[in-house]
Amino acid sequence: MQIPSKQMAQILLGILIKKNRMKNFRAHIPLLIEKKNFTIKTADTREELLSALQLRHEIFIEELLHKKKKSGLDVDKFDGRCDHLMIIDNRNNKLIGTYRLQSSLHTRKWYTATEFHMKYIKKLPGNKLELGRACVHPDYRNGVTITLLWEGIHAYMHASQTQYLFGCSSIKTMDKEEIKSIYNYLKFNGHVSDEHKVRPKGKFKVPGFKRNIRHGVLHNLDSDLSEYKDRIPSLLHSYLRAGAKVCGSPALDRSFKCIDFLTLLNVEDIRKSYSDRMSK
Repeated sequence: MQIPSKQMAQILLGILIKKNRMKNFRAHIPLLIEKKNFTIKTADTREELLSALQLRHEIFIEELLHKKKKSGLDVDKFDGRCDHLMIIDNRNNKLIGTYRLQSSLHTRKWYTATEFHMKYIKKLPGNKLELGRACVHPDYRNGVTITLLWEGIHAYMHASQTQYLFGCSSIKTMDKEEIKSIYNYLKFNGHVSDEHKVRPKGKFKVPGFKRNIRHGVLHNLDSDLSEYKDRIPSLLHSYLRAGAKVCGSPALDRSFKCIDFLTLLNVEDIRKSYSDRMSK
């Protein structure tokens, strides 16, 4: 795995240690799964965590925002509290994908709650698992990597006895008309739910969104909206196929120049989806 330079590592460690978030980083739930050429695991050392934060910097900061941080790391106040799923290519010892996992077994503070009002989701029964900061190396963006990530998530869900998965699913756009059309595509195909009364917080609201949707038409739009299927990221597609719902309106994340949909998935729906596929 590629590890950040010693100087970069010390910058991050100084910040996190000072805030008592990471002195001797260890996984809350250790995972280790060998799959032919790949290893699925949770980061269990500071060095492994740093490699995940470096990959996130390469994807979120350099590739998407065309910027660089001096530390070479994408890090926020939640990282020291979370587990970090890692997919490693054993042929070159390269970290190719990572996903941040935060269980209600270990926290009651959620990244998603910084963007959304979600008190009814917090009150759902059973253990909850927040997924976030998913990224895959450009050379490995294929179905194999998505499958490996899902296998890691499934193993973590089982170990933590998770009942609900949730998190922010991002789509790279800031265009109001495109945001409206993507939402209409999801709504038209039955993927949007208002059951849990989720709504974006003030500074994350898409300007004019409610007005645009109110004036939109959701019937007979299949041909007009089909082009927006390709704007839905592969990982979000896989959630939706498993029965996930997009809760309410999207949030506008100006920092990462994207919109975020709060996506919620009942683990029972995953089991049902899997059973349905097996019976065909």
